[in-house]
Amino acid sequence: MTSTVTTTTVASVTTVTLFASFSLIIALTLLVLLIKKEIISSADYPWAKSLSQMLNIAIPPLFVVFVISAAINLLGALR
Repeated sequence: MTSTVTTTTVASVTTVTLFASFSLIIALTLLVLLIKKEIISSADYPWAKSLSQMLNIAIPPLFVVFVISAAINLLGALR
């Protein structure tokens, strides 16, 4: 009985820790990309427009994953 509870507890804590780390990485990456987008949008270099378009490709899917992650964390906190 004790080994089953211990194994289940370790698996549960590991899953929660990995999800929290994943959520933090998503949030920080999204923040960095949004800051880069703002800085690049004010630049007058010819390559700035193409880099801005590349960031437009990366930001929306990451934002969707961030919203889903935040909703899961919120639902977990409300339980």
